[in-house]
Amino acid sequence: MKQDMIVILDLGSTENTTIARMIRDMGVYSEIHPHDITFQDLEKLQNVKGIVLNGGENRMVDGAAVDIDPALYGAGYPMLAVDHPTAQCEKKLENLPDEAALREFVFETCKAQANWNMKNFIEDQVELIRQQVGDKKVLLALSGGVDSSVVAAMLIRAIGKQLVCVHVNHGLMRKNESESVVEVFQNQLHANLIYVDATERFLGKLAGVADPEQKRKIIGSEFIRVFEEEARKLEGIEFLGQGTIYPDIIESGTKTAKMVKSHHNVGGLPEDLQFALVEPLKQLFKDEVRACGLELGLPAAMVYRQPFPGPGLGVRCLGAITRDRLEAVRESDAILREEFEKAGLNKKVWQYFTVVPDFKSVGVKNNARCFEYLVIIRAINTVDAMTATIEKIDWEILERITNRILAEVENVNRVCYDMSPKPPATIEFE
Repeated sequence: MKQDMIVILDLGSTENTTIARMIRDMGVYSEIHPHDITFQDLEKLQNVKGIVLNGGENRMVDGAAVDIDPALYGAGYPMLAVDHPTAQCEKKLENLPDEAALREFVFETCKAQANWNMKNFIEDQVELIRQQVGDKKVLLALSGGVDSSVVAAMLIRAIGKQLVCVHVNHGLMRKNESESVVEVFQNQLHANLIYVDATERFLGKLAGVADPEQKRKIIGSEFIRVFEEEARKLEGIEFLGQGTIYPDIIESGTKTAKMVKSHHNVGGLPEDLQFALVEPLKQLFKDEVRACGLELGLPAAMVYRQPFPGPGLGVRCLGAITRDRLEAVRESDAILREEFEKAGLNKKVWQYFTVVPDFKSVGVKNNARCFEYLVIIRAINTVDAMTATIEKIDWEILERITNRILAEVENVNRVCYDMSPKPPATIEFE
């Protein structure tokens, strides 16, 4: 079933995602596209019922106010202009529309139907995947995280055995993570899974690299190289499946907004990529990805698994990665997850992890001066990963976690708790 769509064109607003979620909450599908989308490309989108021209504080690019393709104004689409004075519409708003105004535009002006739900979304994506892939094969990076697991389930439904899953252990995984991926996907779900241990390869490439953006791009690029090598061993591989979701794209920058940080699956791909991309989740927010996973029949334990960045512990071992600090991150993270599960916080807190900065502090161990690393604990709650609040952990639990880290993790003499929300901080440190 083709779902009706309202297209939001980004003309410099910082509220694109807010309007998109408001429309989806009404049961109507919405997508955000750049302001300069051509009439021809918009015509390729299916079931577009109306357009929101979403202007704002970033409307000036290279000294000029952005506008849409002039051909769109005469194309017959109902339009709602928000904070966009140059729009040739009869319907204009100076500020973010309230629910009543937006509902009137969506249902009365655009005559859209409330047929946005995960069942219909999956049906549409399965059809699009089949059209795109045909009889070829898709190579998927299966980390075992929520995004890649949901993509795997979607691709299995769409193309079955044409999917080849590859799990790359880059040496930056959480404790026992790779072992768990193999157990669940190969032994339990019987996926066509290839396991690659590339620990030394990745750590060699990252040696001495401190800049977080460079680290992310090295990891992303090396991932692709590994996949290319695996693809050469197979026949018919023409596509690369990815678990890109909408916050990844937003934070990697748009034509009217600056980059927050590049994501390995958005900003770190090499220009000579040999595959076409299959990204069925790229218009979904994190909570929608989880709902999609449940609709696809994945177990709740997998769908609500702790989020884990593509670069793994590489962005939690701050600065240039060293093996001693990487091990400190891995071991302290395992303690944190174990204690959160004991306290029932694993079901309450959206994301929690540890990081180890690349500097040391003075301490005392065994009645002698020591100069060792510190561990920072971060625990946040969010709905869509665009904003986040800090979880207020009971002092007794924090004290128990701290004592275990100090006693069990080598080269650590200090533990801190991060109290910074998003914004101004991001969820990860790098």
